[in-house]
Amino acid sequence: MIIVHHLENSRSQRIVWLLQELGVDYEIKHYKRDAHTSLAPPELLDIHPLGKSPVITHGDETVAESGAIVEYLLAEFDDGSLLPAEGTPQRRAFTYWLHYSEGTFMPLMIISLILGRIETAPMPFFIRPVAQGIAGKVRDGYLTANVERNLKFMEATLNESDWFCGDEFTAADIQMSFPLEAAAVRTDLESSYPRLADCLARMHARPAYQAALEKGGPYQLMGND
Repeated sequence: MIIVHHLENSRSQRIVWLLQELGVDYEIKHYKRDAHTSLAPPELLDIHPLGKSPVITHGDETVAESGAIVEYLLAEFDDGSLLPAEGTPQRRAFTYWLHYSEGTFMPLMIISLILGRIETAPMPFFIRPVAQGIAGKVRDGYLTANVERNLKFMEATLNESDWFCGDEFTAADIQMSFPLEAAAVRTDLESSYPRLADCLARMHARPAYQAALEKGGPYQLMGND
């Protein structure tokens, strides 16, 4: 039996969704974030040395990292519906978007989250202008332009096809859901990136996504996992 060690409001929601799409039996062990720090609880250290989510256990196997878990579950359970065939352009796109999600775009979203917390954190009044000035320089000099470039890139991709790997839904789209949800918290996708907004709406409308929400519990972005 697969056990999903599921941290609230985290990337592990994607793994629950993938299992629903695969039609695989699984159990969920729920973990709550620390009410003050929003960090994962120490109990997750008993599952994996980094104490992070997502992580699954399957028999004697323990698998962490979203992309690694997706690859593991597809290798074990996919019938070809969520993973394009080897040697096809769709498979090459699948590999790219699977890794792009966490390797390229999510670090930008994490930087945005950290800067936002710096800008709003309680601090002595004489330090606040310095902290906000530093955060503003990072946004103006690095973050904003890179986020916009990536959003335009994703938008252009979806101008060419219904999903990230072509016209068929794949597990790479599941992997890309979290970045899109994170972007939607910070950007008006509907007005600026309508194809991304449409893609996210179609993701949310999938029955397996809805079932994953019912099993995984309330889901709001964005905390640190």
